[in-house]
Amino acid sequence: MKALLTTLVFAPLLGAIVAGLFGRRIGDKLSMAVTTALLFLSCGLSWFTFANVAWGSWTQHYVFQLLPFIDVGAFQSTWSIRLDTLSAVMLVVINTVSALVHLYSWGYMAEDDSKPRFFAYLSLFTFAMLMLVTAADFMQLFFGWEGVGLASYLLIGFWFKKPTANAASIKAFVTNRVGDFGFALGIMTIFWMFHTIRFAELFPLIAAKAGTSWTFAGVSWSALDIAGFLLFIGAAGKSAQFFLHVWLPDAMEGPTPVSALIHAATMVTAGVYMLCLLSPLYEYAPVAREIITVIGAITCLFAATVGLAQNDIKRVIAYSTCSQLGYMFFAAGLGVYQAAMFHLFTHAFFKALLFLGAGSVINGMHHEQDMRKMGGLYNKLPITCAVMLIGTIAITGLGIPGLDIGFAGFYSKDAILTAAFQSGHSQAFGYFAYIVGTLVAGLTAYYSWRLAFMTFNGTAKWSHAADHGDAHGGAAVAHAGHGHASSAQIETHSEPDVTADHGHDAHGHGHDFKPHESPWVMLLPLVALSIGAIFAGGVFAHLFIGEGRDAFWRGAIYTGANNHILANLEEAPKWVALLPLVASVIGLLVAAYFYLLHEGLAARLAANNGLLYRFLYNKWYVDEVYDFIFVRGAKALGDLFWKGGDQKIIDGLGPNGVAQVSAKAGRGLSVLQSGYVYHYAFVMLLGVAGLLTYAMWAWVR
Repeated sequence: MKALLTTLVFAPLLGAIVAGLFGRRIGDKLSMAVTTALLFLSCGLSWFTFANVAWGSWTQHYVFQLLPFIDVGAFQSTWSIRLDTLSAVMLVVINTVSALVHLYSWGYMAEDDSKPRFFAYLSLFTFAMLMLVTAADFMQLFFGWEGVGLASYLLIGFWFKKPTANAASIKAFVTNRVGDFGFALGIMTIFWMFHTIRFAELFPLIAAKAGTSWTFAGVSWSALDIAGFLLFIGAAGKSAQFFLHVWLPDAMEGPTPVSALIHAATMVTAGVYMLCLLSPLYEYAPVAREIITVIGAITCLFAATVGLAQNDIKRVIAYSTCSQLGYMFFAAGLGVYQAAMFHLFTHAFFKALLFLGAGSVINGMHHEQDMRKMGGLYNKLPITCAVMLIGTIAITGLGIPGLDIGFAGFYSKDAILTAAFQSGHSQAFGYFAYIVGTLVAGLTAYYSWRLAFMTFNGTAKWSHAADHGDAHGGAAVAHAGHGHASSAQIETHSEPDVTADHGHDAHGHGHDFKPHESPWVMLLPLVALSIGAIFAGGVFAHLFIGEGRDAFWRGAIYTGANNHILANLEEAPKWVALLPLVASVIGLLVAAYFYLLHEGLAARLAANNGLLYRFLYNKWYVDEVYDFIFVRGAKALGDLFWKGGDQKIIDGLGPNGVAQVSAKAGRGLSVLQSGYVYHYAFVMLLGVAGLLTYAMWAWVR
């Protein structure tokens, strides 16, 4: 088993080393072949491991120590591989999506001239995530956490010649450092309280610390709530929760396979995984859990509303990811960690499917991303249309509650919302989460079907693509990005920060422009993900959240003695599960009304440039608030310390001041230096006369 798990985890790292260091020598195809083959090897081993954990004989939790890392007093950490049900689920999710993304990239990145570097980054990203989810202590978890951040920076800014890609990668890196600062403080707090960072040693000690308080500034604070809140800050940054979410939409500047990998299975799910891993802590930190619930619900609503008004196909799906993460977070905050992990599991399939499907559309549309320039593609990209339809049904949660018939998202979202309602009997924000989640179900259906209808149905707008050769550039777009565009500009041009995928500027397609279906190497991963989007919910619901959950999780997720939410799901009134379905159907009907029955009506309403439309189109103006408070504030503070403190005070009174005084004194003395000998002799004579006068005066006195 040790050899199997070691191979599973380190195979992607080997691929990253081969492609990264030797890619130029061995060539593009061999680099892609090595990395992809190693990922499929890791994927196969992950499913083998998961099958043995879920249905086989691997009933215990295993920890294999590979190498010593840090041993300083009580602070001890080793490189280890931890295997339990929680990590086994994450191994399947990460490696399945990553392997399919590698294969998909063979077609999508065919025109790129840096394929070895790209595949090396993908494999490095996967390895960092695998180290994160198999960590046996906080130190290795933090290593994987930061490794994922580094790899995402490299991937988002892969097309580094694009200024927008560079800006997006820096934005993602800096924003995550804010969250990681809280994460680091949380780890320090844990070590201060328990004198260990090893999970196996830490978790049994937590119950004894329940009720422990610290006094700060005259106020008594719950120690476990403080630790839980600080760790949540790290999770909020990595999983793009409200006000630390700003990096996520801009991450669309990376290639579409990167978007699928980051948004579906890896980076953004790290925060959800950590909350569920630390369930023994959060079960004794009720205030921290309430904060998680509220922030998760707000994120869910915020991202769904913003997604209503976006026109770039990738950005709509990006905000959808943000919203779905909100579901997972408030589920974890309410204590239904199993439901949060179940939604993480199903979400990986249909969200990767939607992102890669969007990439297939972009590829078929010659790198066009604006949905307003699409339409009528159902017969031009039939396979892509079919799989995108499957993904849309899965994410909107359409199904039959009484018969439990539906695609993957139906099972997991229904479980979260029903659990939220049931938790309302005993938790302050349970009903709030249910109401928000139900409303968001309707909004999700609207913007998801809006995307499908604008892309595949209606009148074909791509026949006029040649008239918009500067769709992704030009002054009008630049002004639109800063909120100064007219309504006509907003409706005619793409978003300012949207550039043509593959790093190329959009160009006139010419009169012979025709959309085309993607190659088989891109379609095979879509078909595979479609299978998961259809069956992952029905097949695994019994294990994740059903009667078999205790035997499946085997203590990998801890729930307190008073946490009976999942056990009481069947007792919820029938309308509790029916109401989200009604909201989803209403969202579908409204989208059909605007984009099928009355095509162009939504565009005319948007052209009015109303207050609500501008508010949603500009994403609640969160980026502007960030710019005003943090960017400009940091610049003003920097100018104050630089120009006021450093230049005027330190340099002014210090070396520069002394130098200026010396220079002025030198200039004054230089006046006396005429260069004539008789001037110097005259001065000497005056000096002698002065000395004689002083001597005679002193003698007479």
